[in-house]
Amino acid sequence: MMPITGISRILDSARAGLLATGLTLAGLAGGLAGCGLQKDIDVVLPVLPAQLVVEAYLEDGQVPRLTVTESVPYLSAPTPTIPTEVTVTLTLPDGGRENLRFAPGFDRQTGKAYTHIGTRPLSTQPGQRFELEVTDTKGRRVTGSATMPLRIPIDTVEWQFNDREPEFREALILTRFRDPATPLNFYRIMIHKDSITGDPESEFVAQDRLNNGEEFTLGTSFRFRPNDTVVVTLFHLDQAYNNFLESVEDARNANGNPFSQPAGIRSTVEGGLGVFTVLSYDRRTVIVR
Repeated sequence: MMPITGISRILDSARAGLLATGLTLAGLAGGLAGCGLQKDIDVVLPVLPAQLVVEAYLEDGQVPRLTVTESVPYLSAPTPTIPTEVTVTLTLPDGGRENLRFAPGFDRQTGKAYTHIGTRPLSTQPGQRFELEVTDTKGRRVTGSATMPLRIPIDTVEWQFNDREPEFREALILTRFRDPATPLNFYRIMIHKDSITGDPESEFVAQDRLNNGEEFTLGTSFRFRPNDTVVVTLFHLDQAYNNFLESVEDARNANGNPFSQPAGIRSTVEGGLGVFTVLSYDRRTVIVR
């Protein structure tokens, strides 16, 4: 997952991608000054109203936590703006409503910060629907809904070593799982070394458009050493969250690239920016021997 402190910056970068392309082209023109081809370009940056940015991932057995920030101008410092006069309400599948209190903190297990937290762990089941409402004293309102996908189990996690000398031996990781016989399933596999707090060693996204109901086998390159602890996480995503992740990756690739089309973030919420989803995953920890 992306760091919470960077999501508002990424979202604004995507929205201002066209401006970034113009600035980059201006820089290229400056580099051709010695050829007599220089042309000064004044780029007028529009003043856009700040929007609420929500990042919320619900998990079974975990106290609900989420982050609410404000979007910032493209050229501003990459420091998130945290509004304090915000009311966050989570509607549970049984219709009960829980207000999440403003209590900024940091989860050492996941390496993610948060601004609001609930009072008790959630008990979630596949197919259950949750709703979120975020409002503030400026009249801004963000809403979202999310349904928990079916948990897809990992069948096996295996490794294979290359044929190099013992001191240079490295292994690849193979992860196998069975896709259910229903269309439009989306997956994300993250493979970490030692713990899930850092960046993954490998990451894959997949969908069952071409092999619905069949076995998936996804493998890494040779990059793991004997006795490495490897953590494999298989996420089953709903389509809205999958589209959000794809759009974030497209925005990262387009930002600052004069040869790429500007890309916008496909938020899963309305009235603001960001994501609200229920995570459904299986996780295996193995030691490469």
